Amino acid sequence: MSNNTVHDINVQTKIGYHESVEPRIAELELDNQICFALYDASRAMIRAYGPALEALGLTYPQYLVMLVLWAADGPRSVGELVSALRLDTGTLTPLLKRLAQQGLVARNRDPQDERRVLITLTPPGRELRSRAADVPRQVFGRCDIDAGTTSALRDSLARVTKALAETTPPAGR
Repeated sequence: MSNNTVHDINVQTKIGYHESVEPRIAELELDNQICFALYDASRAMIRAYGPALEALGLTYPQYLVMLVLWAADGPRSVGELVSALRLDTGTLTPLLKRLAQQGLVARNRDPQDERRVLITLTPPGRELRSRAADVPRQVFGRCDIDAGTTSALRDSLARVTKALAETTPPAGR
């Protein structure tokens, strides 16, 4: 048996597969995929927010819409919300309709441009902000992650997102 064969068998045994099985490529192992780690973390994050948001009568996507509106100093167009949330109108429109049915936002045509729909917080929507102020603390209070780590992680993810957006062709190409 050559040195290479012995080395290959040792490597295969060390990383957990049998010599008679075609060697797997480590880069294709699920647990080695950053995309899976991000997907799994995203799902865990949304689940973690669930109980706090349920108490407010919001889903996670509705909460994100409300965050943008709470930070605004006035009405926001649907286009501005699409841009801020990086959603398409087909996804955002039903969220806005449900928020309007809950009485948290009003949807009105822009008097300056009838093609634009403006989204405005209603008094109950504005009041909900104070009740929601503790949501991040409720979620992260259960984790053993300090503020510096969460900031660094958020900044790293923003850089990854920006890099991917700059290098990924638009859908359909």
